[in-house]
Amino acid sequence: MTGDSRRHGGEAGPRRTPVAGRPAAPIPHQAPTPLGRLVATVERLRREVLEAQAAADGRALVELAKGILIGQLHCTPAAAARQLDVLCRDSGMSQLELAADIVNQASRDHVSAIAAEFVERTGTADVPAEQHTEVSVRLRTAESGMLAAADDTQAVAESLLTNALGPLGAVAVAVWTAVPDGSLALAGHAGFRPGEAARWRHVPPGVSTVARLALRERRLVTLASLKREGLPSIGHLQWSDGGRMAVPTGTGGRIHGVLEICWPQSLAPQPPQIERQVEALADLCARTMDASPPRDLTAGEAVLPDVAELIDLAEGLQDPAVVLTPVLDAEGGLGDFRIRHAGSRFVDPLGRPRGDVTGALLLEAYPMAAGENGLFDIIERVHATGEPFRAERMSLTALVDQIPLTSVADISVSRHGAAVLLIWRIEDETARLANLLQHAQRLGRIGGFEENLATGETTWNAQLYALHGLPATAPPVRLHELPGYAHPDDSAALGGFLRAVLRHRRPASVNFRLRRPDGITRHIRVVAEPVLDADQRLYAVRGAYQDISAQHWTEVALAATRDQLAHTEAESAERNRLALQLQHAIMPPTPPAIEAPGLRIAVRYRPAETESLVGGDWYDTVVLPSGLIMLSVGDVAGHGIEAATGMVVLRNALRGLAVTGAGPAQLLSWLNTVTHHLAKHVTATAVCGLFDPRTRVMRWARAGHLPPVLVRAGRADAFPLIDGLLLGALPDVTYVEREVRLEPDDTLLMFTDGLVERRDSSVQDSLRHLLNAAGAGAGELDGQLDRLLAESRSDTDDDTCVIGIQVG
Repeated sequence: MTGDSRRHGGEAGPRRTPVAGRPAAPIPHQAPTPLGRLVATVERLRREVLEAQAAADGRALVELAKGILIGQLHCTPAAAARQLDVLCRDSGMSQLELAADIVNQASRDHVSAIAAEFVERTGTADVPAEQHTEVSVRLRTAESGMLAAADDTQAVAESLLTNALGPLGAVAVAVWTAVPDGSLALAGHAGFRPGEAARWRHVPPGVSTVARLALRERRLVTLASLKREGLPSIGHLQWSDGGRMAVPTGTGGRIHGVLEICWPQSLAPQPPQIERQVEALADLCARTMDASPPRDLTAGEAVLPDVAELIDLAEGLQDPAVVLTPVLDAEGGLGDFRIRHAGSRFVDPLGRPRGDVTGALLLEAYPMAAGENGLFDIIERVHATGEPFRAERMSLTALVDQIPLTSVADISVSRHGAAVLLIWRIEDETARLANLLQHAQRLGRIGGFEENLATGETTWNAQLYALHGLPATAPPVRLHELPGYAHPDDSAALGGFLRAVLRHRRPASVNFRLRRPDGITRHIRVVAEPVLDADQRLYAVRGAYQDISAQHWTEVALAATRDQLAHTEAESAERNRLALQLQHAIMPPTPPAIEAPGLRIAVRYRPAETESLVGGDWYDTVVLPSGLIMLSVGDVAGHGIEAATGMVVLRNALRGLAVTGAGPAQLLSWLNTVTHHLAKHVTATAVCGLFDPRTRVMRWARAGHLPPVLVRAGRADAFPLIDGLLLGALPDVTYVEREVRLEPDDTLLMFTDGLVERRDSSVQDSLRHLLNAAGAGAGELDGQLDRLLAESRSDTDDDTCVIGIQVG
């Protein structure tokens, strides 16, 4: 916020400021023109008028202080004037400053409270020592000017801007009046162009403006920039980037209007003391807009004229109506509403007669109305803003013996002068059930009918006309005429339906295709039952039509979906069967023991528990021409036919590459190239080892797979983890290989992750469990592998492959 150092009566004209770093250029003298002399004269007279107004407002404040001294000292006006001069000389204060202090001490109102707050904060960082007196003088001078022009809102606005808001940096002020129809009227303004004020004389209801925002929220609203907020208002073209403040003005809980203040530049967040000054000015403005706030009228007092007229209006309404008047608390704020009158058609949700509620306070008669967003909040908002409120099927809750009873009613609330008219129409049970039935028929696309066979009269409801595509003025279609409106293929079914109802007098139903006059065919179900008289003769038929087109096409779609699903399931089952056959052909679940020089090799393969999860686990042992024995195990990512075919490719590729005599690291590097360039890209993990029976040395390498486990002398340890990226991730990968010398009776375990993986624990924990189980096992090789599978805690339903190699 920018301050203004102008004092009362000072000039507000523009000044020329020299540019930094260069002297001010002399203004060339020009001969005055007649038009220039006229403009200068008008400007001089305008300044003189403003100075006279400011001086008059200051004199009014001084005279008010003199009046207070006359009352307190019981002296003559001349003596009061002399006393005021003596006090000014002794205190070193000006007459305006001293007059403001005298009025503050005598009034004890909102303005004096703000002045006292500034006195308490004097000398702090945010309130300099001289500001509290200036604030008091500004507010009291503005008050004097407003009281002097109480009947002229335009003069009130000008006094506000000149005496109080201009020193705060404001450039314009607008005073809006809240009209009972919800619109806003510009009652006074200052600082705006005349043409701009003329365009904003009236703001229709519902138009969002700055003043409307403050009126709706019923609090002070500060906007940093009018342009950024996107709200139109008076002067928005003149100061588009300027800030705005708007605060409601009202007394006794009723808002009479809005005070809107305009700044020429963006407005920073204001300190609380500035906001309280603005609220105090709004309170002063409210006094001039309504000098007689509404009072609480007790039963013995006379009824105000506007309330009497409202009571007459309530008696002339067909709906139950209640006339409410505001009840003010000790501080002048709204405390409650008194039920001044309950109309002759008044219906109480609790069943009380209207005499029991007339004259009572609203919250005493209906305490549940005080709930959040309840009836009391609605009435308070209407009374404050003047904007009417209407709602259908609103819930009203009342207490009956401490039990909440909820009723549904249509509500209308409007303000008339100082009173509020509340109209509620409570929905009775019959109307509620009829409304419920109507909605049920509309949602279910159902229409009812009754056909009197004696008179030939047929009655349809409105929904049935809509189902048949007929106007409400068209004659209804009788039952025996239905075959003429149906698809020819449905004639036989309709004939059986009519015979059952009309001839055999039995309830019946039928589905048929109705051909409507607009060319649309709808699928309809008609249900009918005969109505017999006292002599058991058929005299009427009642029933209902229901549009089941959506259900019919849903059933058709479901049938097609079921067929497609069955076909898809059959294809999936065939793919799984082929994958399983391929897997079992290459990897039989119970392979025979493999004999190799110096080794005994046993394999256990456990397929996935679900056939649809056919995986890509594989193993291989082969004696190479060099006499070395290749041992390998791997796992292709994924399940199904792709994983099974990928497993076959990798297993056969590794077997073929091993014939070259390359080491395990080179074999895995070549296998990675094969994996990366497969037609359908796959990824896999693997362990490859080459065992030399003559030296009992095994060279091994890994590609993202768990390392083998060595069991020696009752102790199981995993091979040290070496680097090795999984197969297929990158086109060129170099792998590392290590050597291990095996001893007689050593057992080497190579396995896939299906043996150890668990959903609720880490791989390291599962691997420790495997090491404990392998170290505790003893005996021949087949028994050890069976025990490992039995004690495995894996729960991922994945394939499991284990190779056991026992050194002879």
